[in-house]
Amino acid sequence: MNNVIEILNLKKQYKNFLLDHISFSVPGGFVCGFIGENGAGKTTTLKLILGMVLKDGGSIKLFGKPADDVSLKEEIGVLFEQPYYQEDWTPIDVEKAMRPFYKKWNSTVFHQYLERFSLDPKQKYKTMSRGMKMKLGLAATLAHDAKLLLFDEPTSGLDPVGRDEMLEILRDYMVEEGRTIFFSTHITSDLEKIADYITYIKNGKILYSGLKDELIEKYCLVRGGTGDLPQSKRHQIIGLREYPGGFDGMIAITDIGGFPGSVITETVSLDDIMVRMSKEVAV
Repeated sequence: MNNVIEILNLKKQYKNFLLDHISFSVPGGFVCGFIGENGAGKTTTLKLILGMVLKDGGSIKLFGKPADDVSLKEEIGVLFEQPYYQEDWTPIDVEKAMRPFYKKWNSTVFHQYLERFSLDPKQKYKTMSRGMKMKLGLAATLAHDAKLLLFDEPTSGLDPVGRDEMLEILRDYMVEEGRTIFFSTHITSDLEKIADYITYIKNGKILYSGLKDELIEKYCLVRGGTGDLPQSKRHQIIGLREYPGGFDGMIAITDIGGFPGSVITETVSLDDIMVRMSKEVAV
């Protein structure tokens, strides 16, 4: 399996934040979700990959080449939480501005997406809703046959219908072989629908990078009544919460033995994992 993104010992130091020698890879042909709390380092990592900020150490490779190789720009599509276009631009102006930078720009594809999104080619950007702006950014991102899509919170602020529509478009994009998506979001339910791999970052450190299903299958939720929590199990429970009627928390599947039969176990979601891991240092 070839890795489209390879990051090794990547470091970036700010006054109040350290991206701490992180290493992970993204295999080609899959959707990889990039999760973590706000301020964990997701956007910083993406900006480093794109050369928007300078790294303080480590290496970044895309398609096996150094990330600063100019020839790679043709293969990458980027969409941040807020597309940056001139307020008075229309979708036609966006195309005029972007088309010269991409040899494989396809005007037909761009306008097909405008039609699919019900976007008026002559409507000014400043009059568009949040969802319309994201759809315009997505249309421009998909119009030059990029092999790697880098997204930073693309569904943030969209209503459930808009988010589902965007995910359906990404599924369509992935139908063609050789395409990869690296998808940063705090809306983990979106990733449960579309992602194959998960990279989880917390406080500038990578806690997990691997198959999504393996992460979810590694843990379960556990809850019980007063007196159901053996003292010997306390240190194994992640995000333990105790209240007058009992307790709940998350625990590794390998550690679920030793509870009384009255204790209930349930499957976890990515959301559960993030919430319960919020005070932990390792997965």
